[in-house]
Amino acid sequence: MLTQNSQLRRIGVYNFTLPAEKVLLPDGREVNVCPSASACISLCYARAGAYRFSNVLAAHTRTLAFVMDHPDEWEAAMIEELTHKRYFRKSVRLHDSGDFYSADYLKRWLRIMETAPDVLFYTYTKEVVMFRRHVEGKAPANFRWRYSLGGKHDRLLDLALDPHAEVFPTEDAVAAAGYVSNTPSDLVAAGEAIEVGMPANNIKHLQKLQGDRTFGEIQRAIDAEKSLVRAAKRANLGLTS
Repeated sequence: MLTQNSQLRRIGVYNFTLPAEKVLLPDGREVNVCPSASACISLCYARAGAYRFSNVLAAHTRTLAFVMDHPDEWEAAMIEELTHKRYFRKSVRLHDSGDFYSADYLKRWLRIMETAPDVLFYTYTKEVVMFRRHVEGKAPANFRWRYSLGGKHDRLLDLALDPHAEVFPTEDAVAAAGYVSNTPSDLVAAGEAIEVGMPANNIKHLQKLQGDRTFGEIQRAIDAEKSLVRAAKRANLGLTS
């Protein structure tokens, strides 16, 4: 169940992949695998390119169906797989596509991590509220996480204190903002830097859509617009707060 995409194979990192955002399971159920995604949805690399090839999407969807429909069996299978010597003192990135779609799923990963203390797990996530409740202050010692900007809960983050990742339009923009780039190695996401940046994937229509803004800037604009709409609704109802 753990694989290596081309970028992660180069640095010896394994990955666990789910489909991105909303997906139809074989029985017709629709599942939102990224419930806290917002600005990132229309700009997501995992909803374009190779991730959308029919065979790739089918494989990731089968994994999701297994996790959802047979969670105990999946958890046991992951624990068993991680006992293999190839994972000893290696790193595993959770969700190069997808996210922690439920608290139960997150808790299962935390239990899995505890059984594999010699493996370093790391992730980018937009599930700020879920991690505040279930991870911060109680995570296994071998787990690193980084909040990824462009989600519904960006406003809850203190960007001076909370380790986070930002997607910039170019590598030069990453450097100009003073962020540590993940281009040399994605493992900087598991390090001590508060601010990690990455240039947008080389997918032309997504680059054009993003323009010269970061994911975080786009999300702040979305949040500001929603705030104005809420204020207008309150004014129409004669409310002051």
